[in-house]
Amino acid sequence: MAGLNLRFTEEELDALRARAESEGRSMQSFAHDAVITAINEHSRLFNEAAEHVLKVSEELNRRLA
Repeated sequence: MAGLNLRFTEEELDALRARAESEGRSMQSFAHDAVITAINEHSRLFNEAAEHVLKVSEELNRRLA
């Protein structure tokens, strides 16, 4: 599996450490899941926007076809 080095300020690293510890997880596991969640949320928002555009332009698209 490929790796990635991330840089954090001391304050950010302390917050990451505290949050991971509070959930009984490693910092690596917590950070990995946070990134994957952000990626999935971006995809979900994009899909919702695309569906909205298709819905509101449905009549116009029908007339232009």
